[in-house]
Amino acid sequence: MQAAATSEEKFSPLAVFDHVRARLERAADRQGNRRSSSGAGLFTMMDGSVETVAEPERSMAAAVLVGLIAYPDEIKILLTQRAAALRVHAGQIAFPGGKIEQRDESPLGAALREAQEEIGLDARQVEPLGYLEPYFTGTGFRIVPAVVKITPPVALTINPDEVEDIFEVPFAFLMDQANHALHTREFEGVSRQFYAMPYGERHIWGVTAGILRNLYERLYS
Repeated sequence: MQAAATSEEKFSPLAVFDHVRARLERAADRQGNRRSSSGAGLFTMMDGSVETVAEPERSMAAAVLVGLIAYPDEIKILLTQRAAALRVHAGQIAFPGGKIEQRDESPLGAALREAQEEIGLDARQVEPLGYLEPYFTGTGFRIVPAVVKITPPVALTINPDEVEDIFEVPFAFLMDQANHALHTREFEGVSRQFYAMPYGERHIWGVTAGILRNLYERLYS
């Protein structure tokens, strides 16, 4: 019987990228066999499971870049803190990304364009790995997460109109279910539950934590 992989082996860069490619390719194959995937997406449910839900009648198409930075000894996920003056999700922790525009060739193209505009990420350092299924938000967005490998060194420049800060979080930390806390908050008179993944002084929650939870479910559940 083969011994179980240690945490270091499981989250080594080589093992992670092989695993991510295989899982996302398998998901793409399954999705391609469906009659239509345009009207459905994922949402993290209250019990921690991930369910397929119907697309709302009106939703705005958006894309985010789930960037896995390939350091020699570990992988880190690139995140930003949105500017406080933004109209939507101001000050929150987020992936680089935004609305998909007509000029964008694909959700990946939109996410790369937004990442360049927000933090100056050079697309030549990016290798696409695949997509997660769309994630619907309570603010009316249908977000397509594009998962990519980023080759360091990464020289980034903040656009202060959109981003307040850039930081990285270890992939192993975010893919550890023990760090996925379920919280409850009342919003407009309705009690809502959501994931939070506190990391030091960073409060990762809401949509970003939901997408990270879906990535965990796709890769390790």
